[in-house]
Amino acid sequence: MPVRVAADRSFKDVLASSDRPLAGVWVCSASTVNAEICAGAGFDWIFLDGEHSPNDLGSLLTQLQAVGGYPTVPVVRPPVNDPVIIKQYLDLGAQSLIIPMVHTAEDAEQAVASCHYPPRGVRGVGSALARSARWNRIDGYLQRAGDTITVIVQIESEQAVDNVEAILATDDLDGVFIGPSDLAATMGLIGQQGHPQVVEAVLKVIAAARAAGKYVGVNAFDPASAQRYIEAGAQFVGVGADVALLARASEQLAERYRGESDAPITSSY
Repeated sequence: MPVRVAADRSFKDVLASSDRPLAGVWVCSASTVNAEICAGAGFDWIFLDGEHSPNDLGSLLTQLQAVGGYPTVPVVRPPVNDPVIIKQYLDLGAQSLIIPMVHTAEDAEQAVASCHYPPRGVRGVGSALARSARWNRIDGYLQRAGDTITVIVQIESEQAVDNVEAILATDDLDGVFIGPSDLAATMGLIGQQGHPQVVEAVLKVIAAARAAGKYVGVNAFDPASAQRYIEAGAQFVGVGADVALLARASEQLAERYRGESDAPITSSY
């Protein structure tokens, strides 16, 4: 008889059981070592990025395996809202997805459908071949896979902010994650995540998500911005990234011994 195993925790389960906002860190280096270091640092969730990083399916698989023994929850971002790529990410064992560049209710519906087996969605069935079901070692995986998956879409454009109520009304959508950097760019304010108009748009999305009963998070590497959005109701916040932490710490170390700084550090993500 094969060994039977339980499914991992999904992000929505952790959000539902928490009485405080959850802090997360990005891993954008495609490094298994960095992923494991960050997983053991005490963050509530760890963001494995496939959009703005050199990650591929193989590197994401090894990172999911590396962080699997830690209490942090891995949340994975595919590079695009595409059913084939999302299917591959889910088959790797990613259970919590943040899907980028969702601008309309139709985009949100496609994202959700990509994460569910028929008849709810369009995910292809390959559980016997995939880590997601531990090669059919998770009892009843096909029947309850949808219950173990968290689907979050990114609100990161002015169009998405305009459509946020319709996006939030999407069946089986668990939440939204706000990307102030791309949002600022679409508003003609590139690099100005702290501009009052951008902040106003972020606060609008937070309020709409809370009113709709959906989870809402935001990217905010600046501590003051993170605190502002937490006070406004954000339930999870991306507060840093492995590559940014290394970049800033190595610059500070070099400056300490060289006594000079060649360029100002931008706060833009």
